[in-house]
Amino acid sequence: MPVAVQKQGRETSQNVLRRFSQRIRKSGLVLEVRARQFKRKKKSGPLQKRSALRRQAKKAEYLLKAKMCK
Repeated sequence: MPVAVQKQGRETSQNVLRRFSQRIRKSGLVLEVRARQFKRKKKSGPLQKRSALRRQAKKAEYLLKAKMCK
């Protein structure tokens, strides 16, 4: 859905730009684009499993080192 604004009569360029900015803000396009910009793709199943196993191993290693220090 493109947002279009046309100059009306003797309207200044600054007013046209202001009206355009308002329409963009009201349409919600800015929020949608920002959300897409930082959205992360989900990992595949095997990759998720590998990451979880790696986290568990690191946690176990950390706990073991913490016990040895005491």
